[in-house]
Amino acid sequence: MAGPRGTYVFDNAGAQAGARFSALGALFDPGTIRHLTDLGVAQGWHCLEVGAGGGSIATWLCDRVGPTGHVVATDIDPRYLDAAGRPNLEVRRHDIASDPLPEAAFDLVHARLVLVHLPERETALRRIVRAVRHGGWLLVEEFDSLSMRPDPAINPDEVLLKTYDALQRLMTERGVDLRYGRLLAGRFRAHGLVDVGAEGRLFMMQGGSSGAALCTANVEQLREAMVQSGLVTDEQVDADLRHLEERGFLAPSPIMWAVRGRRP
Repeated sequence: MAGPRGTYVFDNAGAQAGARFSALGALFDPGTIRHLTDLGVAQGWHCLEVGAGGGSIATWLCDRVGPTGHVVATDIDPRYLDAAGRPNLEVRRHDIASDPLPEAAFDLVHARLVLVHLPERETALRRIVRAVRHGGWLLVEEFDSLSMRPDPAINPDEVLLKTYDALQRLMTERGVDLRYGRLLAGRFRAHGLVDVGAEGRLFMMQGGSSGAALCTANVEQLREAMVQSGLVTDEQVDADLRHLEERGFLAPSPIMWAVRGRRP
């Protein structure tokens, strides 16, 4: 996930990366798998997983395409990806913002929470679209973190964390587009994709849940940067981390937009 020019806001080398991948998988893998199943991913398909992270979707694809299929899983830091025991899985170190991809090579390309973090997101999207074979499918899933914010005036139990606001400000300064998921359907059309469909899914995060665990991992990884920038104090971070563990905590999640399109 990109930060200032060539760095990453949520670096896979961070101590919190494993917890973040576990939370993301628990929250979003079921929806991702449903969309991939609906697209008809089957035996023999060649698939590309961009920014494969912890590898849960890449391994699901391997099982789905079988021994006659092939899955390429890329990440700028693939330390969490392991092809051992899966002859149909190929792991590549790859930066989608700058490194080329083979053109018209894949029946399916999937990316989740990748483009939103890239200042070069349009270049990356163009590169991903061109990697899809003619007649193949692209599925991209990205957050819209701005359209549904906690509002105690609507629901008194909802909590707007000061740290969450600081986190969003820091990410925006580093080139993240916090509303990008909502723009995706239009971007797919602009890049010539057809049969474009979009679905947004969200949930209410509760204290101690996987959603709270994801927030905790993100806050802890960027804690030092937020405090040093003056956006929040150490005491405020501690208070918000306690909130995330409290049973009564509620906050709407970001909207995860899943957008699909076929290359004509």
